Amino acid sequence: MTVLEETTGEPTGEPTDARGRVAELHEIRARALAGPSEKATEAQHAKGKLTARERIELLLDPGSFQEVEQLRRHRASGFGLEAKKPYTDGVITGWGTVEGRTVFVYAHDFRIFGGALGEAHATKIHKIMDMAIAAGAPLVSLNDGAGARIQEGVSALAGYGGIFQRNTKASGVIPQISVMLGPCAGGAAYSPALTDFVFMVRDTSQMFITGPDVVKAVTGEEITQNGLGGADVHAETSGVCHFAYDDEETCIAEVRYLLSLLPQNNRENPPRVDSADPADRRGDVLLDLVPADGNRPYDMTKVIEEIVDDGEYLEVHERWARNIICALARLDGQVVGIIANQPQVLAGVLDIEASEKAARFVQMCDAFNIPIVTFLDVPGFLPGVDQEHGGIIRHGAKLLYAYCNATVPRISLILRKAYGGAYIVMDSQSIGADLTYAWPTNEIAVMGAEGAANVIFRRQIAEAQDPEAMRARMVKEYKSELMHPYYAAERGLVDDVIDPAETREVLIKSLAMLHTKHADLPSRKHGNPPQ
Repeated sequence: MTVLEETTGEPTGEPTDARGRVAELHEIRARALAGPSEKATEAQHAKGKLTARERIELLLDPGSFQEVEQLRRHRASGFGLEAKKPYTDGVITGWGTVEGRTVFVYAHDFRIFGGALGEAHATKIHKIMDMAIAAGAPLVSLNDGAGARIQEGVSALAGYGGIFQRNTKASGVIPQISVMLGPCAGGAAYSPALTDFVFMVRDTSQMFITGPDVVKAVTGEEITQNGLGGADVHAETSGVCHFAYDDEETCIAEVRYLLSLLPQNNRENPPRVDSADPADRRGDVLLDLVPADGNRPYDMTKVIEEIVDDGEYLEVHERWARNIICALARLDGQVVGIIANQPQVLAGVLDIEASEKAARFVQMCDAFNIPIVTFLDVPGFLPGVDQEHGGIIRHGAKLLYAYCNATVPRISLILRKAYGGAYIVMDSQSIGADLTYAWPTNEIAVMGAEGAANVIFRRQIAEAQDPEAMRARMVKEYKSELMHPYYAAERGLVDDVIDPAETREVLIKSLAMLHTKHADLPSRKHGNPPQ
């Protein structure tokens, strides 16, 4: 039997037999599990934050966590580090299961060096990332760290480089989810930015490259940490954060839900479940949800709820670029990605942020074998000097590129308006949609009838005795000739015009047919997408 010295955790004497060695192991492990001190744990709880191990317990199935390198300690010296060598070195790494499927995880322990990253800390993260890639299983990072460990200098910075490299290597291979549960500054913010999804908790998590003090010193602007990089800022303004919640428990529960919708890796399909929602369920309410008048707004989320299984879906980036909806849902138990214009916000136009949001979502779905269903009701791209100078051309091209590059099953449905370049970009048949459907309320055209009539019949309207009457007549004529509901179908640009009430059944049957779709891209190192 041996006893651990209270301050350093070192054994005070050599055990003399196997039982003594095992007892020593249990003592060391108990110290590692307990963390630095009860006082440090209380301080963490006082901030409204859970400890790293408490978070892992919420994330993983009970009793499934297998820790890796629990007894790892740093080897640095100087600045007092040689006298402070806690086990785990401030990060807990390992694997477990979520609903029975393997998930790898690392969690910063803010109680140890403020969760700051040192050489040993980084090496542990590198190892678990390599294991996740090799095993083909999702990686979840529970971030609560103060950036690089200043006392270790450039070695800590190099540790971040190794994380970034592995984030990039894993991109599109395994799902990567970053959960922000505390401060995340400087280089530490770039790893989450490289992952597929970012979750944040209001008031306790922040992300920024330079903190409020540096901002004030350089620009003179005074701002709080939350005002600079809090959850609401990144969920609504910057678009860095995909999901924001009020507390850690809800946040981590939603991470589990997201994982249930994703495959383990890019070689598998998303998990399918049995659905009690009939595949042939009619949606007669859709006839009243969507006004035939293209100028009247409505809530596209109500349409999605009516079509998907049990009305359930998980919206990604719900509060950023709200003129477009990106969501994961199920149709007859099969996971699908839904991209839909939202007529309630900016009439559902495409702008810079909406294009970026949808493009990244399309890429994620394509990487992880999730079929894409697109609901169109789009009047075009947002006009304006700010949009043009902000690069709407290259940003809109991101969405175009993402759709054209996607090889998963793709189905588009035109509910009402589909005008101009926005119609083409939103997964039209001409850029590779496998199937294109339309409701009888559809209007597919280069532009709205009023604008088209003003261009085509400008002279006749100007020379008419009653210009307004002439304009109305020309608008009616243009609509009857080029914008009637069957114009595109007659030319093979729409596969069928369907009864809105049958939308769910049509989509499910189409997805079943496309389930075995296989498409090859040209042989190349990689494309050069617009930036």
